[in-house]
Amino acid sequence: MSKTALLFAGQGAQVVGMGRDLAERFPAARAWFDRANTALGCDLTGICFHGPEAELQKTEYAQPGIFLVGWVAHQLLREHAPRLEFQATAGLSLGEFTALTAAGAMDFDDGLRVVRLRGQYMQEACEATKGGMAAVIGLAEEPTREACAEAGVELANLNCPGQLVISGAADKIARACELAKARGAKRAIPLNVAGAYHSVLMAGAQPRLAAALAGVTVRAPSVPVISNVTAQPHGTPEEIRQRLVEQVTSSVRWEASMRLLLADGFTRFIELGPGSALSGFMKRIDPTAKMLNIADVKSFEATMAALG
Repeated sequence: MSKTALLFAGQGAQVVGMGRDLAERFPAARAWFDRANTALGCDLTGICFHGPEAELQKTEYAQPGIFLVGWVAHQLLREHAPRLEFQATAGLSLGEFTALTAAGAMDFDDGLRVVRLRGQYMQEACEATKGGMAAVIGLAEEPTREACAEAGVELANLNCPGQLVISGAADKIARACELAKARGAKRAIPLNVAGAYHSVLMAGAQPRLAAALAGVTVRAPSVPVISNVTAQPHGTPEEIRQRLVEQVTSSVRWEASMRLLLADGFTRFIELGPGSALSGFMKRIDPTAKMLNIADVKSFEATMAALG
């Protein structure tokens, strides 16, 4: 019996116009966008649909925007493929909140509000520190870790074979890129981000995120949800809160998370939310895995056709 996992996009997937054609095509989708505006008391929908880009790139809008589009894609999938069953969820960084909400661990309104607060707290941590990130292409984990240790930065994302992301003080990132290339990296490219996500420089966001999570109901998920921090299924509600706080400064162990699901017999993965980065990662992890995605009307129709 084939097993299906739902995967949810993370920060960096945001693009002006995301979700707009889904809202124009499906009244149910439009209703979720309207509900999000009410829950947050701001026009998040307008920022997602029309920008400006500088506004959408702000972490406090990018994070809830991606959460919202991923959730809408999930709801459309449930509505139009009611017999589809999924046996696990996972999400990249902020996508882990969408994955937990899809598995019933949090209510939509609570998840959305917490993600917006997370974005605000992380933005403030970025502004209080001078951090940066870089993608390291074509170098294995161990020599990348060596370069990070020598430069004084951290390994932020282990996405797939040959694609890692490093994070830390901006002046040290350039040095880490040089060291990675000296060890054989094909490329080491500084990223256009606000700060050093998934590094110790984000620690200032953690106490306030912990307080925000303490104020919402968290339940045991209905299916396993894979933690970015441990690359293992989440545990009790209190452990979920703890892992989500740790995640702000911990490495995102995406490749290990996907290999756990593959080893457990998962053969079909549906990426939900803007972009298709997670599908790209899976091609590098296991090209035989069946990948579908819903980011817009075109990909929705293709996925519905594939699901029969």
